[in-house]
Amino acid sequence: MQLDWLLQPLLSQLNTGVLILDSQHNVVFLNQFITRRADLQLAEVEGKLVYTVFSGLPEAWLRRKLDGVLALQAPAFSSWEQRQYIIKLPHLRPVSSDSEYMAQNCSMLPLTAPDGVSQYVCLLIEDATDAYVYQHQLQQSMSMLELANRTDGLTGVYNRSYWQSQLEYETQRAARYQHPVSLLLFDLDKFKQLNDRYGHQGGDAVLIELSAMITELLRDTDLLGRYGGEEFGIILPETNLACAQLVANRICAAVAAQKILFNGQSIAVTISIGVASYTNQTADELIQQADMALYNAKRLGRNQVAVWTAD
Repeated sequence: MQLDWLLQPLLSQLNTGVLILDSQHNVVFLNQFITRRADLQLAEVEGKLVYTVFSGLPEAWLRRKLDGVLALQAPAFSSWEQRQYIIKLPHLRPVSSDSEYMAQNCSMLPLTAPDGVSQYVCLLIEDATDAYVYQHQLQQSMSMLELANRTDGLTGVYNRSYWQSQLEYETQRAARYQHPVSLLLFDLDKFKQLNDRYGHQGGDAVLIELSAMITELLRDTDLLGRYGGEEFGIILPETNLACAQLVANRICAAVAAQKILFNGQSIAVTISIGVASYTNQTADELIQQADMALYNAKRLGRNQVAVWTAD
């Protein structure tokens, strides 16, 4: 049974791109899947070098692939995960995808003409945009979940669990490489009175504003976390005790100078800070030392910095 009559209608209706190149990488054929999306006609591009027909092709990579298929007479494959697309073809999901072009799986098949001499490569281009969009959305969801698992829901700084795990890591790193690391523990002075006067919403507004302000005062490598209630901790990697004390004094002064607006009212707040530095103790011991220094800052009148000493 002769099936030649099936070839053209099949290729025109196929929901896969078909591009056939000769051994010099000139275009021999492309089907309607490609012509419609690339706004081309076969008569316009037949015999032309594929790299001049389609702009933005990864020429060096594609040449190696095509020459390998021809030399080995073996198929090759490129998935959208390896290379999102080879030919810039618009997709039909402009709203759900962040990419202008169709994600593609591409198979490259060796072909030999009936004369047994002429060789070609057939590129089958499959639209994989659905898989790309799903994977991208999944990664976004996983990133959001990971962020939620390590941040405090109210203030947006690190939560206690994640922050404490980072303190463990930094103390271990300090022990291994003999690098300094310091810890600040601070809380708001007379926070209960503030809550009683302005309500819990006012207290929350202060915590949020305070967290944002202090974050701006820190380096990217510093780690601010909410230890509990109105108490916060700051891990200062590569920072000795003297430098940590300077940082603490700067933060303490900045907070005292800041007025926080809530429901048209200006709220003045202060904080007390305890400072401790790593000297081969455990992370829990370092927290205890900073906490004792914080207690001393409170005892001495609040709105100040106290440094832990062994005496």
